[in-house]
Amino acid sequence: MRTLKMYPTSINMQFIDVLVQALKNGAVIVMPTDTRYAFACDALNNRAVERVCRLKDIDPRKHPLSIVCSELSQASEYARIDNRAFAIVKGTLPGKYTYILPTTPGLPKVFKGRREVGLRIPDNSIARELARQLGNPLMTTTVAWNGADEEDTLLPESIALALEHDVDFVIDAGDSDGSLSAIVDLTDSANPVVIR
Repeated sequence: MRTLKMYPTSINMQFIDVLVQALKNGAVIVMPTDTRYAFACDALNNRAVERVCRLKDIDPRKHPLSIVCSELSQASEYARIDNRAFAIVKGTLPGKYTYILPTTPGLPKVFKGRREVGLRIPDNSIARELARQLGNPLMTTTVAWNGADEEDTLLPESIALALEHDVDFVIDAGDSDGSLSAIVDLTDSANPVVIR
């Protein structure tokens, strides 16, 4: 495991290149978002997605999965965003929102059978640049592990120490503020439902 120190205000493109190559090869990383730190992998790499699900003890057949995209044009390849949904998300993204949207056939096998996907475009330039340079979304889920107290999951040093044998890279962008994204179900865009 390797820790890379980088901040959203000063992105190191050499680090981004290293991370993108690792993601293409199936790596699992810990990256900052505009909320908490997240496990992340190439959303189109089934083995990497399964590895993240094992780390987080997620059953992808039952647990909703989320993707991080660089922008709405990338998101529209993997989630169906009709005109009503577009009007809602356009005004709030990038930002601290997860929108539940219908999936498209662009997502890999592990997403098959699911009718919806969580979509994030975080207000964090590192996360967006990784998705942009990768050329497709990252599958993400908030960092947690057995026995961790919440504060440990907000501190990159604690994350790196606890997960040194489980992930390939940790991006240290400073301590997280611990905020959560709002979750809005837009599967029926005429009737949005705020879940959190």
